[in-house]
Amino acid sequence: MVFQHFGLFPWKRLDQNVAYGLKLRGVPQAETAERVARYIKLVGLEGFERKFPYQLSGGMQQRAGLARALAVNPEVMLLDEPFGSVDAQTRELLQEELMRIWEGERKTMVFVTHSIDEAILLGDRVLIMGKRPGGVKEILDVKLPRPRRISAVRGDETYIRLRNYIWDLIKQEGSR
Repeated sequence: MVFQHFGLFPWKRLDQNVAYGLKLRGVPQAETAERVARYIKLVGLEGFERKFPYQLSGGMQQRAGLARALAVNPEVMLLDEPFGSVDAQTRELLQEELMRIWEGERKTMVFVTHSIDEAILLGDRVLIMGKRPGGVKEILDVKLPRPRRISAVRGDETYIRLRNYIWDLIKQEGSR
């Protein structure tokens, strides 16, 4: 799981935070070191292994949380608004980074977001939630080719139609 607010242990260095789930699973030390190095490199944090969370930017902390989640090789990853606590520019950089990582790792990811743009950009399917009672109101397929890049997707007619449709659904739900 990748949390909205990093979820890093402040008393552990980056490499120790990434290794945490592996140690809990009893993964041998040599394999743990190999995986930690691999995922730190994958998320672009090489050279920061011995830094503590307070020494990292918000975007770096979020990438550290992503590395920790990937290191345990999960079948499914839950990302609960992982980019909600970073600024707009960092959010877009992290979205691009996540798409790059997904292209190489091909993990099933359930990504929770309040951002229509983020849902369309990152998802293959978008589930629209109703408000009361909470539940899935509609499931929409995102028929945009991969690999995706933010600049290309936003001007695509399919993207624009889907974004407008989702916004209309959300407005209708809000007026109830």
